[in-house]
Amino acid sequence: MTEPTATNISARIDGVFRTRTPGVAARGVPDQYADGKAARVWKKYVGQQKKRTQYYKEQLVNLLKEFKCETVLDVAAGTGVDSIMLLEEGFKVTSVDASDKMLKQALKFRWENRKQDIFDKWVIEEGNWLSLREAAIDIPNDGFDAIICMGNSFAHLPDFDGDQSSHSLAIQNFYDCLKPGGVLVIDHRNYDHICAGGKAPMKNIYYQSDSKVDIKTSVLMVDGSYHMVTLDYTVFPDNYVEGQETDDKSLSKFRLSYYPHLLKKFNKLLQKTFGEEAFHKILADFEPLENSGNPAYYVHVVQKK
Repeated sequence: MTEPTATNISARIDGVFRTRTPGVAARGVPDQYADGKAARVWKKYVGQQKKRTQYYKEQLVNLLKEFKCETVLDVAAGTGVDSIMLLEEGFKVTSVDASDKMLKQALKFRWENRKQDIFDKWVIEEGNWLSLREAAIDIPNDGFDAIICMGNSFAHLPDFDGDQSSHSLAIQNFYDCLKPGGVLVIDHRNYDHICAGGKAPMKNIYYQSDSKVDIKTSVLMVDGSYHMVTLDYTVFPDNYVEGQETDDKSLSKFRLSYYPHLLKKFNKLLQKTFGEEAFHKILADFEPLENSGNPAYYVHVVQKK
């Protein structure tokens, strides 16, 4: 794959900063995949399942086994890539996502593999982080052993009121669904680097597509604070050769917006709910933080007392 290009551009585009595709709700967890564009090309963008998960699977599975986890709630299931990976490794997985367009891919996979017991019993439901207990899922009596929210998914939730109360509510709902001793594994991009003028790398532990992907990065500041990062993705056709002219119709384009979680502020967000004395380990692309130079992702592992 050709390393994607990334450019920091001004927050105003054609006089208007468009944060999402038309028709996407302004409150609740916004479904930025509602127009179907991103959902249709997501598998291509992520890359083949086995290729994508070879290293990532080993790290995540070992992490969950370290805490003796059996039941897992995937709160950002999307097309089901992570859930499928964990089901195949013997975990009991319940999957939720706010995007019905993304879940259609997971439901399709479950139907096509329904003769396999692990997939026939796989629970997949729509679920909003701000009202998670209203999702049609059965929460174990003591709670789940683990909750995972991976692939920079949490950053899709905006800071509606400017005080991160929506983020705190979502984390509290995750906490409430965990059993005592259960762990939340949640990540976010290295927004410290992006906001400082760096590009968002597209090929990393999660995204291993062979297709050429370009990205333009917009950073929005409000009252001197970073408020939103918007990424404009262009995914080229599989047979694209560098330098050749391409018909616009053959390109897959979509825009996604994220709240830029800076590392120190995200640490405080987790501490607010889990407590300052809770076990909290930070990994850099699943490697020890002290060994990292400039990681693409920070992975947080925090345990409920």
